[in-house]
Amino acid sequence: MGEMIEFAGLDGQGLKGYLAAAGQGRPGVVVLQEWWGLNAQIKGVADRFATAGYNALVPDLYKGRVTRDPDEANHLMNGLDFPGATRQDIRGAVRRLKAMGGKVGVMGYCMGGALTIAAAVHVPEVDAAVCLYGIPPAAFAAPGNIRVPFQGHFANQDTWCTPAAVDELEAAMRAAGQAPEIFRYDAAHAFCNETRPEVYNAAFAAQAWERMLGFFTTHLR
Repeated sequence: MGEMIEFAGLDGQGLKGYLAAAGQGRPGVVVLQEWWGLNAQIKGVADRFATAGYNALVPDLYKGRVTRDPDEANHLMNGLDFPGATRQDIRGAVRRLKAMGGKVGVMGYCMGGALTIAAAVHVPEVDAAVCLYGIPPAAFAAPGNIRVPFQGHFANQDTWCTPAAVDELEAAMRAAGQAPEIFRYDAAHAFCNETRPEVYNAAFAAQAWERMLGFFTTHLR
């Protein structure tokens, strides 16, 4: 459904991403990858958003690199310039979708979930954010500094984005006077990724998707 395009970062540099278009004047969603890169699975998420009526753009944060090996994925993630990715790639993607008309939300999984929170803090054009099992260091993007409608989906069996970390995120947001929607699932990390049968939970993934679509309908349409 979609295609690779070029768009400009905040500083004008040429960036690439996968665009699944629903049409001019439609709201947009920037989709942020897991640590594997811009692979077929995350392109499929963008395609689903386009089918639901949203222009969806996945910025290629790894500049063409994709892997299925966890060690290499960890290396790629640790080598990513998170502030640069947030302020250049993600903000550029948000601005690209804004140019197509309508409000723009950001969502992502795992590493992309952490970057979603970063975008909600540092990208002023973002209108709403949905994070799926990812939290950045508070020193970079403190949850209390989020100023847009926020929804989070987290796994109770997650050993990386732990329930305790989720408790801290929610407490920080509520202490700042915010009202985040937080959902917890009795599942493992990456339970929404249908290409990973060892952790995928179809029922919870469907529930999270419908909740996210409802949230974006409320805040982007």
